[in-house]
Amino acid sequence: MSARLSTVQARLLPHGPLDVIRQVALFMAAYQLYRVVRGLANNPDAANTAFSNARHLIGVEQTLNIFVEPSLQAFASGQQWLLDGASWMYINAQTSITLGALAWLYLFRNESFYFVRNMFLVAFGLALIGYTVFPTAPPRFFPEWGFFDAVSDFTGVPQDSVTINELFNPYAAVPSMHVGFALMISVPLARLVRWRALKIFWALYPLLVVFVIVVTANHFIADAVLGAVAAGLGALAARALARTRPHVWQFEPAHAAEATVAP
Repeated sequence: MSARLSTVQARLLPHGPLDVIRQVALFMAAYQLYRVVRGLANNPDAANTAFSNARHLIGVEQTLNIFVEPSLQAFASGQQWLLDGASWMYINAQTSITLGALAWLYLFRNESFYFVRNMFLVAFGLALIGYTVFPTAPPRFFPEWGFFDAVSDFTGVPQDSVTINELFNPYAAVPSMHVGFALMISVPLARLVRWRALKIFWALYPLLVVFVIVVTANHFIADAVLGAVAAGLGALAARALARTRPHVWQFEPAHAAEATVAP
């Protein structure tokens, strides 16, 4: 019985309880920084800038002939099941799916978790800079282009409600960290999971998220591209950091033995 308990404890706490507290504290600190940035955006001047920046993005996409978001949302609106599924996915992509993926990495591929953690923290830091210097209103705030708030219609809770605004920054569209987070969990998981079907799913997951953020009118395509850039820079930074602690922070594509050095 004690041997089984020790095995379970080693699985749940591969580096002990202090390491779990450390990881949770890091992500909570990142969220608190996000809340600080959200507070900076909660004023009329920032709102005006965010709408102006969004119109600029629309103009850029029109010039490049890639302003297809209204057509994509119009298509999805004709398939209510598709729109509802996309709205559900939008809500869960940043919460249960991302957190679940990080928890799975920590518990079952712990030797690769710290690389992914570093990648997340760097990319999220870059995103916070983007939200500060280039606040951008999402497409759902532009009904004149035919956009509507699919997630609010699905949940019955307006995204500009007091509760939602207390938790999320309404002008944090650039970069899209729905796409950034999707890439940062999908690429590692596609390399780490064993089942072929899951490998295919995770390989396609970022494309699914891009579709979701567009048809729910929460992001422009440009936001998605910049979210991918933030994820890529996060990966480059994580690789550089791994060289400073190769036995702790490197990515292990195969399920190696548990690391003996606490990060």
